[in-house]
Amino acid sequence: MIRKIFKRSNKKGKLDEFIKKYNIPREYLSINRKSITKGLAIGIFWGLIPMPFQMVAVVLTTPFIKFNVPIAISMVWLSNPITMPFMYYFEYKTGTFLLGMHSLHVELSIEWFKQNIEEIFVPLYIGTLFYCITLPTLAYFVVDWLWIHSVKKEKRHQKRKDNRAKNSTKFL
Repeated sequence: MIRKIFKRSNKKGKLDEFIKKYNIPREYLSINRKSITKGLAIGIFWGLIPMPFQMVAVVLTTPFIKFNVPIAISMVWLSNPITMPFMYYFEYKTGTFLLGMHSLHVELSIEWFKQNIEEIFVPLYIGTLFYCITLPTLAYFVVDWLWIHSVKKEKRHQKRKDNRAKNSTKFL
């Protein structure tokens, strides 16, 4: 099912024109299991890190790993001005838990952040490291498994359909 959604939205002619016009390697726009799952994991990884220009980081990753860049960039958008405070708060709390530290009372103001940056920096990035390792890995394997399961289910369904058609022609 996942594969069908991506295959259905693929406009072959327009995609080929776009690739030729901008001289983009096909691997960065390919729609296959490995490319999609890698793009998903890389996008989540960079989206969880508290830093500016996360989309640029995704693009700078492309020479080292071949993945679906639009999927990765869309995953980076999961961290947006609405979700960032919650994400960073959970990362900070996780970091204090992992380090065995006492967490500060958090206030959502620029002044509080400026005053406490030295105390929250290490726990925040330890929590970020934890989530940057676990969530992209989990997403990679779950989507990979779902993709494989979907293909197997589709093959079983097609086989049953072929068997029914074969059996119905026997009786005619």
